Formats: sequence, structure tokens, C-alpha cells
Amino acid sequence: MTDTRTDRNTGQQATLEPDRQEQREQALTDRVIDSFATAPNPRLREIMQSLTAHLHAFIRDVRLTDAEWEAGIQFLTDVGHITDDRRQEFILASDVLGASMQTIIVNNPSDGAVTESTVFGPFFVEDSPQIPLGGDISGGASGEPCWVEGSVVDAEGRAIPGARVEVWEADDEGFYDVQYPDGRVAGRAHVHADAEGRFRFWALTPTPYPIPHDGPVGRLLAATGRSPVRAAHLHFMVTADGARTLVTHIFVDGDPQLEIGDSVFGVQDSLIKEFARQQPGTPTPDGRNLGDIPWSRTRFDIVLAATGDRE
Repeated sequence: MTDTRTDRNTGQQATLEPDRQEQREQALTDRVIDSFATAPNPRLREIMQSLTAHLHAFIRDVRLTDAEWEAGIQFLTDVGHITDDRRQEFILASDVLGASMQTIIVNNPSDGAVTESTVFGPFFVEDSPQIPLGGDISGGASGEPCWVEGSVVDAEGRAIPGARVEVWEADDEGFYDVQYPDGRVAGRAHVHADAEGRFRFWALTPTPYPIPHDGPVGRLLAATGRSPVRAAHLHFMVTADGARTLVTHIFVDGDPQLEIGDSVFGVQDSLIKEFARQQPGTPTPDGRNLGDIPWSRTRFDIVLAATGDRE
């Protein structure tokens, strides 16, 4: 049995033999899969053979045209060109495709006993300033002050003294410090929990903001009718001896963007926290004088998995 179809590359009619065409396509897939059969690392062999099978299945499923293949190659080329030591467009692409979040879910099964993880994001920077408990991470970044406090414990509820609590966030203009050209360090710092596992610091009340959308990932979102806006959040990375590193955020309860959607699919219900609004003049927990400006406060109690758990 034959089938007449329009070739999407040439626009010409072509008479095909479906069974023969399918055999040709499958034969190529099989040859490529077999080419990795002698890979000495069994895990690499498994990954490359599965990747090949799924990639070829995608190409065959959508009947990918030459022009579409070239557009995909150009997209990856553009992502590479815009990536540097201050901007990671590959992570951004992974985020908006949900690949980052899916990897996190696969590697961090949720049993309700420990704090859930979410996306790392492209704006983490090593060697952030250390501030004392009760210090201010803002470093001059603009925004409404926010008091953040909480504790770090293990799955049995035992305090983890000295846990390192790393935090970073955007200012109220929607920019991280690394997005400014002047080399500033703002909106990021770390503290160490006290002997009872408690931490506290001043930050900024998170606000929604768009991920960088002036590059290839932004063009992809625009072409597909998707918003680049992220739900308001504050980043955390928590580390301690004997504990699995936690990378997560907390989100602002009542943020309208939660209903619209987070552009990188990072929201977990357990990470939505109340940021209680405080009127000007309301006494602060540490006696700080904020004058006539409003502020907010929130609490985030963190439960870390032991090293080796969930692996």
C-alpha cells in the first residue's frame, strides 16, 4: 500500500511506502543506539541510548522539517552565545521547559517529612557576604523591608546548629545584583543558624518579576504566547554537615501571579508562606526603626534530609 503526501520542505507531492519508510527510520535509530553499546561507563551508555531513542521518536512524531531542525540549532547557538559568567541562558532554557523542575522532582521524592526543593535559577553567586543573625541582606537594594525568621532541623525535629542559610533575591525593580553593570553585591548574603538551629535576617518583601527575556529564551516564550513572569519568591540554599543540601524558595501567599502561573514551574504548595504586612510604626522584632515605611514578616521552618536520604 502506498501513500501520497506533501513534502513539507519542497511543497511537492511524494509517493511513499509507509512500511518501507518506517523501516528506514527505525533502522537508523537502531544503528545510533547500537553505536553506544560499547561505552565503558554503563550509566553513560544508558543515558545516551535512551536520549537517542527519545530524540529520534520526537523527530519522527512531529515529522521535523529541515528548516525546523535548523531553527533549533540556531536557538541553541544563540543560547550559547549569550551565556557568560553572569548569565546562564542554558539554565533559563531548562527552567522554562520544565526540565529543571522535573529533574528536581525525580531526585527529591516528597514524603512530607522534609522541606521540598525547587529550581536553582540562574542568579546564584558563590562567596556571598556573611551577615550576623538579624542582619540585612539587602545591601542597599530597593524594596520594602521584610523580617525573615525560622529554624533548621532534621527529619526527627532535632535542631541543626550552625547550618548555613544562603539567601538571594531580586530588588523591587525585578533585577538581581548581577544584572547591573556596576559590580554591586546586593540582595544576597548568608547567615549561620544559632545553637538551637534558629536564624533571622532582614530581606526585601519579594515581588513578581520577569526572567531575562531579551535573548533566545525570551523570543521562544513570546513565540509561544507564554509570560516570562515569575511568582514572587525568596531563594534559599541550606547546607549542614550530615544533611542533604536543600535548594528551594518561599513564595508569597496571595501573590496574584500564583494563579497566573510561574514561568519556570517552581511553585510548590508547601513553600507558599504568609508574608504578614505591617503598618508603618509597628514595632519590629529587633527594635529596628523603620520610620514611616511599611514592612512585612514571614517565618520559614526548614527540615533537612540526612545525607544519603532520597538518593
